[in-house]
Amino acid sequence: MSRAFYRLATLLAAPGFAIAFAMIAVSGPAPRLLWNSSASAPVGLYLVHVGARARRGAFVAVMPPPRLAAFMVRRRYLGENVPLLKRVAATAGARVCNAQGIISINGIARSIAHARDREGRALPGWVGCRTLERGELFLLNAPADSFDSRYFGPLSSRTVIGIATPILTRAAPDAPWRWRRDATAQTDKEKNRCISVNSAR
Repeated sequence: MSRAFYRLATLLAAPGFAIAFAMIAVSGPAPRLLWNSSASAPVGLYLVHVGARARRGAFVAVMPPPRLAAFMVRRRYLGENVPLLKRVAATAGARVCNAQGIISINGIARSIAHARDREGRALPGWVGCRTLERGELFLLNAPADSFDSRYFGPLSSRTVIGIATPILTRAAPDAPWRWRRDATAQTDKEKNRCISVNSAR
């Protein structure tokens, strides 16, 4: 299924859930609900636990540093002032390497860093190995064309808005929506504001 079709299907599906989202998305001091339309993570609605400590394996909402954000906006990988939704692949103490485009964590190959994006533009990168320091996170999503730490390296934990728990998501346009009742129960205890992740990657 093409990424363009994936995004179109998401846009068509989203209005059907808009009323339900509005009922649980009210004004608040910080973002709590996040809608992801990027195919680099399961499409759908997430509850962001603002301030929660990032842990390995969890999805996190991240506000990229200004320089990285500006690059992503220029490339149209990300909208302006829009957070990333990425999975934490490694934390402090892990050894991450890029050897000829092969990304490994603690000696285990995890992904490939491509030289160019799907439009033929050169992608940033880093080479060698390093051990993550305290407060550093290595972010890596499953899709091969995800723009993540395989290109921009580790990010500071200070860029993390919070852990993102899926509420209503699906892995593909033809897949069923999956509803997480345990996550939605928490919205009754928190004030929420719905924000959108609309990344091209």
